[in-house]
Amino acid sequence: MDRFSVLLDAYIAEEIQDRGFPTVAYFAGRLNLSPGYFGELVKTYSGINAKDFIAERLVNAARELLNDMSLSVTQVSDRLGFDYPQHFVRFFKRRTGRTPKEFRNISMN
Repeated sequence: MDRFSVLLDAYIAEEIQDRGFPTVAYFAGRLNLSPGYFGELVKTYSGINAKDFIAERLVNAARELLNDMSLSVTQVSDRLGFDYPQHFVRFFKRRTGRTPKEFRNISMN
């Protein structure tokens, strides 16, 4: 699980802009595990499935980037590997209950 966390953080920091949203199969392959077994390990360790674990890390990265007011929502979306800003907005709202702009307004106050 520690290796997965390190790989995921590195992927978000260095590869996501070029490769797009990370998949469970990608990380399972990097760790030489089957996707099913890998998913079970993540669920046992974290209590959530691997896809949700990845999404939560991505939301945390988005929150950090959104706190940088010099970046537009479109730039944050691009840095996180989303093809279209609207996809990022929908993803963020589904995960947090707020749009990126609403998050910024609340965090500024």
